Amino acid sequence: MASNSDDLPPSEPPRSPGEGIDTPFDSALSERYLVYALSTITARSLPDLRDGLKPVHRRLLWAMRALRLDPSQGYKKSARVVGDVIGKFHPHGDTAVYDAMVRLAQDFSLRYPLVDGQGNFGNIDGDNAAAYRYTEARLTRVAIDLMQGLDEGTVDFKPTYNGEDEEPEIMPGLFPNLLANGASGIAVGMATNIPPHNAAEVIDAALLLIENPRAELAELLTHVRGPDFPTGGIVVDSPETIAHAYETGRGGFRVRARFSTGKAADGAWDDTGIEKQPGGTWQLVISEIPYGVAKGKLIEQIAQLIADKKLPILEDVRDESAEDLRIVIVPKSRNVDPDILKESLYRLTELETRFALNLNVLDATRTPKVMGLHQLLTEWLDHQIIVLVRRAQHRINKIDDRLELVAGYLIAFLNLDRIIEIIRTEDEPKLVMMAEFLLTDRQAEAILNMRLRSLRKLEEMELKREQDALTAERDDLLKLVESPARQRTRLKRDLGALRAVYGPETALGARRTTLAEAAPARDIPLDAMIEKEPVTVILSKRGWIRAQRGHVAADQWHEFKFKEGDEIAFAAHAQTTDKLLVAASDGRFYTVGADKLPGGRGFGEPLRLMVDIDPDARIVALIPASTGGRLLLASTSGHGFIAEMAEVVAETRKGRGVVNLKPKAQLLVVRPIATNDDSVAVVGENRKLVVFPVSEVPVMTRGQGVMLQRYRDGGLSDALTFAFAEGLSWAMGGETGRTRTEADLGPWRVARGASGRMPPTGFPRSNRFD
Repeated sequence: MASNSDDLPPSEPPRSPGEGIDTPFDSALSERYLVYALSTITARSLPDLRDGLKPVHRRLLWAMRALRLDPSQGYKKSARVVGDVIGKFHPHGDTAVYDAMVRLAQDFSLRYPLVDGQGNFGNIDGDNAAAYRYTEARLTRVAIDLMQGLDEGTVDFKPTYNGEDEEPEIMPGLFPNLLANGASGIAVGMATNIPPHNAAEVIDAALLLIENPRAELAELLTHVRGPDFPTGGIVVDSPETIAHAYETGRGGFRVRARFSTGKAADGAWDDTGIEKQPGGTWQLVISEIPYGVAKGKLIEQIAQLIADKKLPILEDVRDESAEDLRIVIVPKSRNVDPDILKESLYRLTELETRFALNLNVLDATRTPKVMGLHQLLTEWLDHQIIVLVRRAQHRINKIDDRLELVAGYLIAFLNLDRIIEIIRTEDEPKLVMMAEFLLTDRQAEAILNMRLRSLRKLEEMELKREQDALTAERDDLLKLVESPARQRTRLKRDLGALRAVYGPETALGARRTTLAEAAPARDIPLDAMIEKEPVTVILSKRGWIRAQRGHVAADQWHEFKFKEGDEIAFAAHAQTTDKLLVAASDGRFYTVGADKLPGGRGFGEPLRLMVDIDPDARIVALIPASTGGRLLLASTSGHGFIAEMAEVVAETRKGRGVVNLKPKAQLLVVRPIATNDDSVAVVGENRKLVVFPVSEVPVMTRGQGVMLQRYRDGGLSDALTFAFAEGLSWAMGGETGRTRTEADLGPWRVARGASGRMPPTGFPRSNRFD
């Protein structure tokens, strides 16, 4: 009976292309954001507890395996690996993929690197790796162990993003990568941060759980004592703090640098770090730094403490690293307490850091979960049992396939004459053999494909031996699949063999991080601070520098005494806590602490004893650095730019190259810029003047700058900044001290880089503004 159309629900009218769907905004937003969040959590940021890898790392290893980049094979260009990954498996940016690959190769980032890199893969100083077209890579033994069993049916495979290939869902290897190498990532609403551990210790804890699945956390922590960072260091938390972190899956570890000078004569390690020097002095040596801290940044931090006078008991820091890390800390004097100096450095620098623990991982059902150490190892062992059983079942299937063929071969040998007759006489020998000897299709096909050389009597005997061996192996595997006790025994045996490879007696497996409980870092003693005092800094033409107490008025500077033939070149008011910027004509800037200058009673000391100024360079400026201050820099070639004072402060005696100069050019002008200065005036040796807005001069950290004034002959003579509304002033000369101000500068106001015109009447013949 036909139904009435009026009883049917009304159908939605067809929508035209591009027509939207009317839905509440909050529900649409929440649905779409939820999809994004789940994608970020499961496919990008959190590692899988079974293999400890994120998808990008898993695809990198899979692509390198497909390229046959085994440890015994040669290296291949990293660009080839990255190309295969983004082209076949991971449709993301090449930079992100290469960055992930670089980290897998850095022995200071991973406790057990998975990639063997050749070329510049970055360093502990914080320098980036070279571009992937310059580096090469292959897999390490650890990566091979992590992927062991991929061809043995141990894990499922899934189609790639375009359906053209397959990739494993996880890596089946027995290596405990999650805890051994750690992981970090930030997802939507959650994050993970797992420190590296010692693989042998993790295996020992796993063996304990196989023997006693109900073992207490305290028993596990007799094996897993704490993190084992690739850069070493010392974990200084109490056992109670460490135990609580592993119990809950959340917490943190305080990691300190190691002060050590190496092994003493008796073979014991010297953990004081004190290295004696001639004359009764001493210095501290740092041999290991906390995990994740860039050495270059750390040294800059310590040098900044010295420059800012925040740690007056510290004299100098030197990087003497070669293959081994060696940072030398020089105290102000031999009377400094080494413990106070260490504690001060722990408090003020990254010589002590805190590594946050967050054991947030994806379990076997791809569900994010924060686990304690016991649960994490238990679920990892459950996964390894599944892998073991799947490997055994896969091998049983392979044996069954082979036994089927071997049985067919034996039938053929027992009836060889008849088989040959059927092949020679029958039009369809396959069907005849299947019917006469009850062969399967595979058996008949295999017999037809046999070579004549295989029809030897010896071959028949070998087939019988193979059949017996396969049958025995199949029986053992069936017992393994059916017996949980046998599975645990086999897993213990396999883990024991793996531990022998990564044991503490091996170079790779030896523990690097030690655990020694220590109190929190103490505050710096107040008596170590320097009193802030005003000084007048005087630098002579021959390069002798000193600091006179108090701010001496400028009209009294001529009263300072100098050696015969010498006179004042620069003078400036400063504080003992100030950093003095010294600019040289070769474009380099040097920094001297005002508190380190000799007193003003004598002639001072040569500045070149404090900083390594080139003998051929002359000093062109002495200026106290100020917070937020800026400088106008200009060379004789007419090029210049504006530099932040904070950016030109040098941290070492060798100074900092700031101005790049053309051949035969020199740095000539270094002038502070006042807050209300809005214009620049430049005069050349050809006695032409230009005025233009200061906004046309770029702010740079280093470089040659832009053309301030163009010359046909000669070069730049002087330059300064000023407030245009107040006009341009210059000294009239002579002993009167009078100045002249030109208020109407319209005729000289042009665009930057112009040639200019003759200056106003009365402009000094020296072509200088002062």
